[in-house]
Amino acid sequence: MRVTKRRSDIIELLKKEYWYAKAELDFTNPYELLVATILSAQSTDIQVNKVTKELFIVGGTPEKMSDMSVEELENRIKSIGLYKNKAKNLLAMSKILLDDYNGKVPESIEELLQLPGVGRKTANVVVSNAFNIPAIAVDTHVFRVSNRLGLVDANNVIDTEKQLMQVINRDDWSKLHHCLIFHGRRVCKARNPLCSNCSFTDKCKYYKKLPKKI
Repeated sequence: MRVTKRRSDIIELLKKEYWYAKAELDFTNPYELLVATILSAQSTDIQVNKVTKELFIVGGTPEKMSDMSVEELENRIKSIGLYKNKAKNLLAMSKILLDDYNGKVPESIEELLQLPGVGRKTANVVVSNAFNIPAIAVDTHVFRVSNRLGLVDANNVIDTEKQLMQVINRDDWSKLHHCLIFHGRRVCKARNPLCSNCSFTDKCKYYKKLPKKI
């Protein structure tokens, strides 16, 4: 994947438009971020933040989380999609952290991927936001926006991540991840994207393919 002028211009404009972009999940430490990110799958950050505001009072550490029964945890997170499976994963993950990591969240993607409920997106979110390690977490927004803009040409999230790592400077990986998410949530929506409000139409491959009104 080549770093063309068009791609460089898009990256710089994303940084300019969304200079304020940051993680929208509420957390105060790596464990809370790990829990919140696991919960966020097929849910919204807004709903997750509502749940974790109460959950972290009684389950904000691996020790406290492990003291809960699966039934209690299910009741606390049942407003979030896939809550039964997530409850099991959170309890299993917390036990592993206590048994193998002295209750600490590991800082490597490889170790995080061994934890129940943790996929590559979650691992990248944690290392990036909790440990300031450059990473690009590809969620539905990053996948959609980066392909629509033509930053990448990929059919899956793994290839999208690899290609973004090639066209974005490593120091900007984490920032651009948030910029792409913000653009996807606010403008480049999955259905009915707000192209009339978009600053990227002159560079966007998706927009150029749209039928133009006469």
